[in-house]
Amino acid sequence: MGQPRLIIIGPVLLAALALLPRALSGDVPIAKHGKAEARIVVDAGAGPVERQAAEELAFFLHIVTGANFPVSGDAPATASRILVGPGAARSAVPGFDAAALKPEETIVRAAGRDLILAGGGPRGTIYAVYSFLEDVVGCRWWTPQASLMPRRPTLEIGPVDLRAAPPFEYREPYWYTAFDPVWAARNKLDGIVAGGDEARGGHQVYEGFVHTAYSLIPPEKYFKDHPDWFSEIDGKRTDHDAQLCLTNEEMRRELVKNLKERLRANPGATIASVSQNDCFNPCQCPACRAVDEEEGSPSGALLRFVNAVAADIEAEFPNVAIDTLAYQYTRKPPKITRPRPNVIVRLCSIECSFSRPLDDARNKDFYDDLDAWSKIAGRLYVWDYTTDFAHYVQPHPNLQVLAPNIRLFAAHNVRGVFEQGAYESWGSEMAELRSWMLAKLLWNPALDPRRLREEFLNGYYGPAAGPVGRYLDLMEGAVLAAGDKLGCYSPPEAKFLSLENLAAAWDLLGGAERRVRGTIEYARRVLRVKMPTAYVALVRWDALRKEAQAKGTEWPWPKTRGELLDWFLASAKAEGVTMISEGQTLESWAAKNGGAR
Repeated sequence: MGQPRLIIIGPVLLAALALLPRALSGDVPIAKHGKAEARIVVDAGAGPVERQAAEELAFFLHIVTGANFPVSGDAPATASRILVGPGAARSAVPGFDAAALKPEETIVRAAGRDLILAGGGPRGTIYAVYSFLEDVVGCRWWTPQASLMPRRPTLEIGPVDLRAAPPFEYREPYWYTAFDPVWAARNKLDGIVAGGDEARGGHQVYEGFVHTAYSLIPPEKYFKDHPDWFSEIDGKRTDHDAQLCLTNEEMRRELVKNLKERLRANPGATIASVSQNDCFNPCQCPACRAVDEEEGSPSGALLRFVNAVAADIEAEFPNVAIDTLAYQYTRKPPKITRPRPNVIVRLCSIECSFSRPLDDARNKDFYDDLDAWSKIAGRLYVWDYTTDFAHYVQPHPNLQVLAPNIRLFAAHNVRGVFEQGAYESWGSEMAELRSWMLAKLLWNPALDPRRLREEFLNGYYGPAAGPVGRYLDLMEGAVLAAGDKLGCYSPPEAKFLSLENLAAAWDLLGGAERRVRGTIEYARRVLRVKMPTAYVALVRWDALRKEAQAKGTEWPWPKTRGELLDWFLASAKAEGVTMISEGQTLESWAAKNGGAR
């Protein structure tokens, strides 16, 4: 088989696959020698998303085969047809009932000489097109800038019958690299930000998102005249790093009034956040304390309050659910109160060790809360953490827990998953790989994570895939051997980031760099993989130099810190890195680290 052909279309890099995931020969002829053998049919009454699905299909089949595929409202039954959407599918399968499909469920099915691509609303049909292109044809969308396409002038589809429905109604890898709506739709994500545009079926729409207590009851507007609406701490009402008084009925009525006004102004919203601020200090007034004591957790007063808000809005907004948090002091579920059907509880794993799966003994407290909430919450979401907020660019070897954790959520009837990553900037550590793997696993948790990882490395890093994979293995093995917690605020001094491991990583990635010399795009991608090791070396320069001298270890980095810093800053700027950690810009970090010169 020949070398992969490179095709440039706009900003997207496309390359041919050497092997396809399944044999492409059989009963439905799609193209022969670069000429279309099939027509794409979409029902005359189809909506804009189904029409977009047909256009996307024609576009990518043209790239794969070189043929031009007409899209029409009908085609003779004697021709090979690709039937896009339930309306078109009924011409081949009388009685085809889209109403029987779950939301976002997909059908990819050969029926005689026809191929059916259809699904449940609002995104099922376009997801069926993407599933066909990915799972049958072999297309891949690695990042918004990089895709992988097979090159098959002759394309025939054998017997195929694929039916899939995602276990999660809400799927969001909250990584900056996932925020492109076209990429998100093609990878079947429907998150608030990591979700498709309206042309491709849209995404989840929230009113507010999280930590909304003070946006719904602003202290600057209400505290002076209504201090009793806010937390009582040590006998004194306060609005500083505190919460609302959740047993105050007058405050609840005002919050409901404000929330209804917002929902009227945001008619597309199906979820509204009524959630605690990002701090502690829940109200300690006698009424709130009595509820929490009765319920065995501060989640008791919160859930009773949220249930009441949900009941208050239900008549006017029957399709809107109220989302709240089980976070830090509210993580433990209450003994008595149960969430209403229109209440979503979003359980947060912020305290956990992310070097181990969430059902590991190290994370027992969280697992127990997950298990307990799963038994009482009809719509349980999880807010999980997949980055190091204090050091976005630092090695964070957690790939080995992504699949086990997502499977754990699915097994506990979790309905939505928010995987928070480095959301503020390009260039965070292995962001491209994590975003893609999370997208695949959120759609199908049964996928083999090791195979996913290898597929991405081969497709995205090309000749450098081997050493990049060995670098990831090195770091994963190191964090397990060291026993580090690997929280979402892990320090550069973590034991797994030893001089020996950092030096070995630098050497492996130097080998990766040598393999891709002369290929500009692959070289840039490997450069991004090198940056995390350089970052730790810069932050710990003096201590590492002293240790290397004491041990007589060969120094792997440049002789001066300034030289490595110049390389790191130039690389970061070239790659569009703007944030080095949550809330800290690259420029401010550089100024503190001797780089502003």
